[in-house]
Amino acid sequence: MRRGLILAAVVILLDQISKMLILGLMQPPRVIEVLPVFNLVLAMNRGVSFSLLTSHAEYAPYLLSALSLAIVGALAFWMRGMRHAAAIAAFGLISGGALGNVVDRLRFGAVVDFLDLHWGLWHWPAFNVADAAISTGAVLLMFDALFSRPHSR
Repeated sequence: MRRGLILAAVVILLDQISKMLILGLMQPPRVIEVLPVFNLVLAMNRGVSFSLLTSHAEYAPYLLSALSLAIVGALAFWMRGMRHAAAIAAFGLISGGALGNVVDRLRFGAVVDFLDLHWGLWHWPAFNVADAAISTGAVLLMFDALFSRPHSR
């Protein structure tokens, strides 16, 4: 569990540093083309992934933060005996990403998103380092569930 917590701390640190840098760079908000399929943008997401559950209610960031903390707690409880490297990494990535976004919700009332992948006029919803860590962790968790030996779980 200690290795998973260390990975979570690294994810939180990288996420918060990247957001601090982008907030400084993107004032005033604009679009910076990095590659033909990749831009830097500034988006404040008041919901969860893909802006689901978006709300401008004053209590919404606290409710979403509490939900994130409950999920991280449940994940920690579920994975407390895990020894498999993929499961440990998944826990660290998902927890670190979720907690990085909680920091944003409590600081800004929204999550700072800034990575914009697109193809022509089609844009994937903007995301951040924490979101990428959560997605990678979810894939690792599925990989571990599908392909690890039962006795190693």
